[in-house]
Amino acid sequence: MIESAKKITLHDVTFTIKYANCVTVKKILTIRKERTMWLSVAQRRHIQHGFTLLELLVVVAIIGLLAGYVGPKYFGQLGKAEIKATRAQINALGKALDQYRLDIGHYPNTQQGLNALITKPGGEPKWAGPYLTKEVPLDPWSKPYVYKSPGEHGDFDLISYGRDGRPGGSGEDADIVSW
Repeated sequence: MIESAKKITLHDVTFTIKYANCVTVKKILTIRKERTMWLSVAQRRHIQHGFTLLELLVVVAIIGLLAGYVGPKYFGQLGKAEIKATRAQINALGKALDQYRLDIGHYPNTQQGLNALITKPGGEPKWAGPYLTKEVPLDPWSKPYVYKSPGEHGDFDLISYGRDGRPGGSGEDADIVSW
């Protein structure tokens, strides 16, 4: 068996092909492999890989569709969460007002307001507060709660006028009340 070699240049790369002289000559090289396997490190740096403009546009379109579908549902939940937080704050303020009434014997009047839960009002010797650990909170829309005592619907009325800050409304603008 006689072996010989032949040099071939393909795409600026030189290959050495060895073949054997037998009854039939068989070449021992398959050139259809990935071209980068045959390139040197310096030659590989010049090959640029990336995405086509069409591929990028498809990805941007998919992201836009997802944002259009998820966005409204997310922001709808945000409004519901603010309403739930308002109800929880009104409930907590109501419990603090009940504790005040147990100690003093009556609820703070409208002039004393919710600040009577934090600072001792004048002329109240039985005051054992503060009844809140922090300042009187604002509602989730950064507006103060409306406190009336005596109330129209009970011993006291505690109201948040919702997102718009005005009486009445519907949805997120609806009033949230203690009764």
